[in-house]
Amino acid sequence: MRRIPGRVALLLLLGAVLPAFADSDSLDALMRSLAANPGGHLRFVERKFIALLDAPVESSGTLVYRPPQRLERHTEHPQPESMILDGDTLLLERGDRQLRLDLASHPEIGALVDSIRHTLAGDRAALERTYELTLDGDAALWTLRLVPRASALLTQLRQITVSGHHGQVRSIAILQADGDRSELTLMPPAAGPMAPERTP
Repeated sequence: MRRIPGRVALLLLLGAVLPAFADSDSLDALMRSLAANPGGHLRFVERKFIALLDAPVESSGTLVYRPPQRLERHTEHPQPESMILDGDTLLLERGDRQLRLDLASHPEIGALVDSIRHTLAGDRAALERTYELTLDGDAALWTLRLVPRASALLTQLRQITVSGHHGQVRSIAILQADGDRSELTLMPPAAGPMAPERTP
């Protein structure tokens, strides 16, 4: 009898004991786990891969989530700028300039930013209004793929891939229809999965 290599045997064992995400109930379980997150602060690093550029464009800063409606992205490098999503309003700030958008008048932008907000909130119904959802992996390491339902959105966005660990989002990859893509990596603070907001 041929002996199974130790590393292969370990992988087989893990596959037997780790709960796999394979059905609708598993997606609901993930959404409940995400919804239980109280919000807070995370550090981020984003790399954008643009066909016209020889090297990726990198930025970093802080992501703040206040469930269920408010999401803030404060970029520190290479230059300070902020994006604040509150309800149906998106505020963009750079230096002394501001741009305020009503997402109802910009559905493509709304679909993109809401994909992140609704995933953090664990709002399956809201996500499925815009995207087809596919979940792979297990509770310890999962990947959620969002593919736009509407053909109009597909002309701009091919898919969004969100990966995480239990109820924590760890990375968000966005693939545009033209092939350009971005990879957002979220880094947990040393104190825990997401640093709670400080009370003044």
